[in-house]
Amino acid sequence: MLQHWQFPVLFATGLAAGFVDSIAGGGGLITVPVLLNLGLGPQEALGTNKLQATFGSGSAAWHYAAAKTVRPQNCTRGFTFSFLGAALGALVVQRIDPSFLRTAIPFLLITVVLYTLFKPQLGATDLHPRMDPFWFDVLFGLLIGFYDGFFGPGTGTFWTMAYMLGLGFNMTRATGYTKVMNFASNLSALAFFLLGGKVHFAAGLVMGVGQLAGARIGARMVIAKGTRFIRPIFITVVLALTIKLVYGAYHK
Repeated sequence: MLQHWQFPVLFATGLAAGFVDSIAGGGGLITVPVLLNLGLGPQEALGTNKLQATFGSGSAAWHYAAAKTVRPQNCTRGFTFSFLGAALGALVVQRIDPSFLRTAIPFLLITVVLYTLFKPQLGATDLHPRMDPFWFDVLFGLLIGFYDGFFGPGTGTFWTMAYMLGLGFNMTRATGYTKVMNFASNLSALAFFLLGGKVHFAAGLVMGVGQLAGARIGARMVIAKGTRFIRPIFITVVLALTIKLVYGAYHK
């Protein structure tokens, strides 16, 4: 049972996570530890995190669409395959231990950081697509959606890089479309946690209100300031996520 004083903490946590997540992803770095420290069990913390994250990704996606950064009509196919991929991942994770990814994913994330650092013009402008949009949506929707349902950390990073490298989006557009796909996989994973009764509704809803506000502020700043604003935050969040995963994998 949560105490009354903990609800302002949850709101502030959701606000901070929504702001960070709408810009560069990685909001779970903030929210999950707080939920665990407030006494929720691991499964309930993850389920509650998906509930509040759905508010944030939905809010950010809405604001990016309202600013014309995202065209909703171009998201339907990717949204559908992301939702399906996440559902598949959530089913498989109940049968296979995902712990082996804790040692592999940090290497992929550090590769993303190095690539971004050594390619300073990456995402500065729109480029010619390297992939057909249909196959991009099918492949990455299923692949990254599956990963989000199965394991999760770094999903936003992988989507942003996929959009920049596969479809040639600038970083602002890539961030906007990433939030739409995050919303799809968050909804899908949330459904499984709801079915399992692993969601603390009071905590999730209070954090969700914070997420709505934080995501709105973050999305507006991205739209106003563009790639130069996103890039350093993106790199910082990916480094923080990498350090957390390495620590969790090797510190016993």
